Amino acid sequence: MRCTIVLAALIAMFVSSPAHADDFKLSARSRQAAKMPWGPGHKTVTRSLKWQPKQTAVIVCDMWDLHHCLNATRRGAEMAPRMNNLLKLARRNGATIIHAPSSCMNTYKDHPARKRAQAVPRSKSLPDEISKWCYKIPSEEKGVYPLDQTDGGEDDDLDEHRAWAKKLEKMGRNPRAPWKSQTDTLEIDNRDYISDNGEEVWSIMEQKGLKNVIMVGVHTNMCVLGRPFGLRQMSKNGKNVVLVRDMTDTMYNPKRWPFVSHFQGTDLIIEHIEKFVCPTITSNQLLGGQPFVFKHDQRPRAVFLVAEKIYNTRSTLPVLAKRLFEDRLGFQTTVLHAADGIHEIKGMAEAVSKADLVVVSVRRRALPKKDLDALKAHLAAGKPLIGLRTASHAFDARGSGPKGHAEWPEFDAIVLGGHYHNHHASGPTTKITARRIAHPILTGIDKTFTSKGSLYMTSPLAKGTTELLSGSIPGKKAEPIAWTNQFGKARIFYTSLGHADDFKQPAFWQLMENAVRWTSQMKNAVAARP
Repeated sequence: MRCTIVLAALIAMFVSSPAHADDFKLSARSRQAAKMPWGPGHKTVTRSLKWQPKQTAVIVCDMWDLHHCLNATRRGAEMAPRMNNLLKLARRNGATIIHAPSSCMNTYKDHPARKRAQAVPRSKSLPDEISKWCYKIPSEEKGVYPLDQTDGGEDDDLDEHRAWAKKLEKMGRNPRAPWKSQTDTLEIDNRDYISDNGEEVWSIMEQKGLKNVIMVGVHTNMCVLGRPFGLRQMSKNGKNVVLVRDMTDTMYNPKRWPFVSHFQGTDLIIEHIEKFVCPTITSNQLLGGQPFVFKHDQRPRAVFLVAEKIYNTRSTLPVLAKRLFEDRLGFQTTVLHAADGIHEIKGMAEAVSKADLVVVSVRRRALPKKDLDALKAHLAAGKPLIGLRTASHAFDARGSGPKGHAEWPEFDAIVLGGHYHNHHASGPTTKITARRIAHPILTGIDKTFTSKGSLYMTSPLAKGTTELLSGSIPGKKAEPIAWTNQFGKARIFYTSLGHADDFKQPAFWQLMENAVRWTSQMKNAVAARP
């Protein structure tokens, strides 16, 4: 009797377990065209999906055992254990797993999962060209492809790459196409299917009534998008398809446009997919925990210090942080705010101590000494700083701060290299002109533009600065608007721009992008892309 009760309890636990037969509850992220404050753009939209596992296929794209790019091989091996856990969960819930290691079918000619795929009758409703690569779908005509991958996207160290090619030759592999199978880390169950054929894959889905597709694998900008069983074919032919954005990688070389890190290159392709092809999800939506992150994805950190209320940088700088620093340039960002009238930016010392770049938009604050000490240590370490508008009088509180707090009135003169002493009355539109000098920060800024912000009196600049932009209003002498300085080994950029309307100017976005690239010693941009 006791055994019967225990057995019944175990059966009940098994039947009620959330790992069996539950719908997949997904949060699908896409980007929709929208009018933004700076003009046409895209807004991020998240939609809840509820997919029945028995109506869902998980397609594993080209997770090969070896790759001609050593770094690609390494990243695939790093990602595979997490991917295998996702496949096991999906399979356990009743989803259909289709392994698609292209050009490796001969290895699996006797495998039950390969024979199962071959045994499926061809669908009578095969889409046109489902057996072919798909290089673009009509919706992508609305955008600009975000990467230069014309070199094949290899990001190996050249010496390592040559040694890897020799090793592949000794193994009897073709150094340009060394794959012979899917990685062994991914378990193939006899209930699964193996196919790299678009007609076969479509026929499997049609026979089983699979209307949903979850795509994992590599490489996002090539095979995942373009294969006959890839995202473009699934999307344009009416399947509900999502890409698991943390279970993929990209063939992208950071030495090519847009000169961002390899991992940011992947993010740019994912953004393109979310705009024009299909939504994306993350593996933790099914597995729990946190999304997967490659161990070498160590992007630079930018910390924004925001403590002023006149120019609404509390609203504008988070947009700058997201659109330019994160989405465009691949930084991790932290935006710290001080409440109005409060002489403290909570979390500043800890955040600045970990920062690779600090952006200052502060007005007349006296801060706890440890916070200013952290900023001074950042600069002493040769790390860059960008100052916006009121940063010229950021830490000159004129004695109004709490007892025990510190000021740094010399910050403008010795760090920024400026000489702020007042500003002209609001009202006149400031005409801004680029100096006729060759400097990376002036790339793409070849025309005059205007600002509604009052013109700051900033001259004369300190010795050693390089003036980049000047501003003028009727009846007054021109004043420096933007310049660079060198503080020890730290590269410094300052601009008195930063009025809310400046963020609507493409030239301002170009200026800021170039300034980030120059101060951080990244390659300069060719053109703005707000």
